[in-house]
Amino acid sequence: MECPKCGFEQAVRVDDCPRCGIVFSKIRKSLEPAAAPVIPDEEDEVKEPQGIFEVIRELLFDVRFETNPFVFGGRVLFFIVMIVWGVVLMSASIESNDVAQSFWHVVNLPFHEAGHVVFRAFGRIMHSLGGSLGQLLMPVICFLVFLLKTRDQFAASFSIWWLGENFLDMAPYINDARSLSLPLLGGNTGYSSPYGFHDWEFILTELGLARHDHLLAGCSRLTGIFLMALSFFWCAYVLIMQYRHLK
Repeated sequence: MECPKCGFEQAVRVDDCPRCGIVFSKIRKSLEPAAAPVIPDEEDEVKEPQGIFEVIRELLFDVRFETNPFVFGGRVLFFIVMIVWGVVLMSASIESNDVAQSFWHVVNLPFHEAGHVVFRAFGRIMHSLGGSLGQLLMPVICFLVFLLKTRDQFAASFSIWWLGENFLDMAPYINDARSLSLPLLGGNTGYSSPYGFHDWEFILTELGLARHDHLLAGCSRLTGIFLMALSFFWCAYVLIMQYRHLK
């Protein structure tokens, strides 16, 4: 073994040189080449925290592309049904109660009744209001699941459509708070039922807002129209982006 400093030849391997006294482990460490700096890949770079608006934009408009033409074609057909059915519901007047006669009223009814049960523990007014809240909460829950968990903007846009339909569905019921002429569950009307059976009669009377029933019904209808129109534009955007990347 040769000393790297003084060149003295040694018959056995030792820890230090008997001539110059250098410690071999130290000099070996100093002679080792310096490790090359690690350059992180672009994918490994730490991303700066996103602001709330960037997160919302990404959730709403960073569309996951569809590569199956049959699935895409089915979505286009479904979108056409959404528009046609939505325009029919949006065109119905509150007084006609046509929205409550549609198929979607049957879909909403179980969630309406479930809302009464869920909110019953929060007092009499919330018990009555719980029916309308129940039918509004279900599309909101679907919207959050589709947007945050599955990242399916197309399905999320339909949830907005459904939420708008529920506001349209509620409008005739709110509008009937004083006239009490609409047929209710069981076939009777609010006029022939005991006080409290008609949800919106009880809610608005207890809150001193009964004279504003027509105004509130109109606001509910306009909210439904706005949400449905919003769902049309969002769904169209999603389909256009998916069509551009269709293989």
